Amino acid sequence: MNDPLISIIMRSYNEAWALQGTLPALKAQEYRNYELIVIDSGSTDGSQELIRAAEPAHFVQITPAEYNPSRVMNHGMRLAKADRCLFLNADATPQGTNWLRPLAEALRDPRVAAVFSRQIPRPDCEAAFARDYDRCFGPNRDSVNWEHFFSMVSSGLRRDIWEKRGFREDLQYAEDDEYTRWCRSQGYRVEFVPDSVAMHSHNYTARQLYHRSFGDARAMSTTYKGKESDFTWMRWVLLPWMRDSVRDAVWCAKHGRLRELPHSSRLRWSQWRGKLHGFRQGWKDYRSGPAGAA
Repeated sequence: MNDPLISIIMRSYNEAWALQGTLPALKAQEYRNYELIVIDSGSTDGSQELIRAAEPAHFVQITPAEYNPSRVMNHGMRLAKADRCLFLNADATPQGTNWLRPLAEALRDPRVAAVFSRQIPRPDCEAAFARDYDRCFGPNRDSVNWEHFFSMVSSGLRRDIWEKRGFREDLQYAEDDEYTRWCRSQGYRVEFVPDSVAMHSHNYTARQLYHRSFGDARAMSTTYKGKESDFTWMRWVLLPWMRDSVRDAVWCAKHGRLRELPHSSRLRWSQWRGKLHGFRQGWKDYRSGPAGAA
């Protein structure tokens, strides 16, 4: 029996170094009936040539200034022909020939709105981020006990559910978290698919991590169930920084990477400061006044 069509939507920006592995890995998938849709944000590093050589069904080019993750993903969904649509970042490289099928199969269930792969870090991943990947995706992952967790990097959606309400285009960060929380609020499931594996990681500087944490927290304040008074320096910076510093130390000792611990501590400080400031700003932007009360 022939496999039904699957649409794969890829976002790219100056990631030729990764596309050299990601595009061949897609081509090697044993699930052959898929279309590739690529939206590139003005790459200048040879990415566009690699993408054209892969002969995608759609190749959309926008400028960096036009990039909004929700808008791009909604556009990709509108271009897609399939009822089940997968998302794969250009810098997320499928591992093995069986990355696609487990995601596609999990989306056959009409009660499942979204699925996401297991991610493993790249060999050069710094200790703080490598531990985060263990917490989120590892065999003993902490995320199984979290209120909610999802990653768009390597994932999939059912079109019929997305058509009811797409990604919020007023969000620049954490749009995937907000969308999948909405899916769950409507009675649908969001499932982790560990048999689908992609390699993906970033080594952010302290400044970059602050800004990313700020943006994520600002957006996630839209779904936060607590009070504005929760956002205290003690609760959102000092205590979590101390907790993460201890856990980073244990992880680094276990993996023979203790020399990275001072750098990890600096990263965590920036991360938690960014979260506190982002939540406070998001509460002000999205939850206070007439707009927040609506």
